[in-house]
Amino acid sequence: MAKQPDIELVSLTKRYGETVAVDSIGLRIPAGSYCCLLGPSGCGKTTTLRMIAGHEEVSEGDIILGAENITGLPPAARGTAMMFQSYALFPHLDCTDNVAFSLKMRAIDKETRRARAVEMLKRVHMDAYAGRLPAQLSGGQQQRVALARALITDPQVLLLDEPLSALDPFLRIRMREELKSLQTRLGISFIHVTHSQDEAMALADLVVVMNGGRIEQAAPPREVFNRPASAFVARFIGGHNVLPAAVARAPVMPGAGEGPFVAIRADRMSVQAGTSGGAGVTSLQGVTRSVEYLGSTVQVGVDVVGLETLSATLPEARFDASPVRPGEPVILSWKPEDVHVLGR
Repeated sequence: MAKQPDIELVSLTKRYGETVAVDSIGLRIPAGSYCCLLGPSGCGKTTTLRMIAGHEEVSEGDIILGAENITGLPPAARGTAMMFQSYALFPHLDCTDNVAFSLKMRAIDKETRRARAVEMLKRVHMDAYAGRLPAQLSGGQQQRVALARALITDPQVLLLDEPLSALDPFLRIRMREELKSLQTRLGISFIHVTHSQDEAMALADLVVVMNGGRIEQAAPPREVFNRPASAFVARFIGGHNVLPAAVARAPVMPGAGEGPFVAIRADRMSVQAGTSGGAGVTSLQGVTRSVEYLGSTVQVGVDVVGLETLSATLPEARFDASPVRPGEPVILSWKPEDVHVLGR
């Protein structure tokens, strides 16, 4: 197998008139990585993906694939393939002809292209449906056909625009597992746009959190979760409480992220009924706002005067041993070593 290339974005910028959609981002995606571009609507993630695909013109900067600058190349000459959110299957063509379509455009003979299409359908476990039309397939099956069609050109990079958003939650998790296993098997880079934190955490080797056209953090999922680079990342990823360093009584080390905020994971918080007993340098007094039973855990929301609502995620057994109800006063506490100082 030929060595797979790294992908590098160098000062990549996209402007629409006066509006900057992507603001001079720099990113290196190692060969064979599963990379998720994650962020809220309008953060620039889909525009970035479309620039890599060649469907959107670059305003400034470069896209480098291996040793080649592909910034000015047409989509078909880039070594990338894009799988669209809508799947965009031709309704009048069966699965085999849908998958073979790009080879037809390259004037490859019918027998060769159909044989190759059936081979690709096998790879995504859809060969039994080769003669069916898209309307005769479920959402998950259509998605597999769209994947086979994108992969038939042997791309070095597969680009996926919110590929799981149209699926129901159960199927989404199953397809997530299949995408990861397919990427591992193929050994090529996948760049996957999503606004789902769970999806990015489950799939990615590299999570790139975007906000306002810029990259807030690019790191492996565990690092993004355990050491969010900013208050935005901590809030967007979820599972964290963001509060002023002074309130958390956290020493802010010069140079080690000088932001005035800290993050404390919700599963590292303790909740105790009452107004005293646990109060100390790492405690706050509040009132229970909500109690949500989530199966193996219970999430307790706590209102503290002057702060956004804080939350504690407690193991079911620990909550049951000392339950609290909405409206009751509580003490929230945490260990000093669980405080993570955020950057600006």
